[in-house]
Amino acid sequence: MSLSNIVKKLKQQKVAPFYLITGTEGYIIDEALSSIEKAVLNDEEKDFNLSVYDYQETPIQVAVEDAETLPFMGERRIVILKNAIFLTGAKEKSKVEHDLTSFEQYVNHPVDYTIFIIVAPYEKLDERKKIVKLLKARSEMINASSVGHDAASDWAKNRAAEQNVQMENDAAQFLISKIGTELSLLAQEIDKMVLYVGENGVISVDTVNELVSRTLEEDIFSLIDDIVHKRIDQALRTFYDLLIQNEEPIKILSLMARQFRIIFGVKELSQRGYGEKQIASMLKLHPYVVKLAGGQARLFTEKELLSILDRLAEADYEMKTGKMDKVLLLELIIMEMNHVKSNGA
Repeated sequence: MSLSNIVKKLKQQKVAPFYLITGTEGYIIDEALSSIEKAVLNDEEKDFNLSVYDYQETPIQVAVEDAETLPFMGERRIVILKNAIFLTGAKEKSKVEHDLTSFEQYVNHPVDYTIFIIVAPYEKLDERKKIVKLLKARSEMINASSVGHDAASDWAKNRAAEQNVQMENDAAQFLISKIGTELSLLAQEIDKMVLYVGENGVISVDTVNELVSRTLEEDIFSLIDDIVHKRIDQALRTFYDLLIQNEEPIKILSLMARQFRIIFGVKELSQRGYGEKQIASMLKLHPYVVKLAGGQARLFTEKELLSILDRLAEADYEMKTGKMDKVLLLELIIMEMNHVKSNGA
């Protein structure tokens, strides 16, 4: 079940005796725990009736005993068991001795005043295990799996909308292409932009570009974009800025080669009739990256791109064997690309 559905139930005071949280998305795990805690305990009760255990550090029977203990100065208590690796097929490295029988007995006969939350921050559980089947049958399951690009984009727009701010689709896509799909990072950047544009404001691509820190990969993309559009002076300025930031020339060359390989791959697949989303899936890239690379790919023939890739491979060899000064070599590469014929010239 999704976190939003669980939250709706909690608001209706529909609290389950067991919650099983699975998946690797830390933001969803933290939000789920926080939502359950707020629904069950007030701040004063948390001091006495909220216990958190780590399966890899504490015997599970200790958590069971705590769950069976009557709440103090309140009607209910919460017991949280984190890192429940015993629900997976992974080999346990901890030397802590666990009495899983006592836990199984508790699952079969829970007390009515305790909410037991099991956190298994793993991609999958071992469905063959009896305890896994039992917990899935007795628990409210909360899916904390990491999200894909499209789901993260929708999530980003919804988070902005919850704060009365519109986030344009391209802006959401651009943000995810910059920092990935980790929800905690997205939340941090979205909240910052929401404050910047204000209530009823609009987050655009320009907003993201202005407020979200640039990555080395983005600087390399700008460098390549300047090269393919024959803005060599600007390309050289970007290159010198990267050197000032102590970026290694060999790393810059490697990322340049990677970007041109992406451009070549996008061009080749586009000519075969594949769409942007298909190409993104095949090349394991964000669709927004494919869209931008597609625009660059249209400026070259396949032959020209292969020639550039050959030259970059040759430069890589020259750089690693010390045949030429690394900075001078990259300057020459950038200047040489100014003379590559492109369809956009």
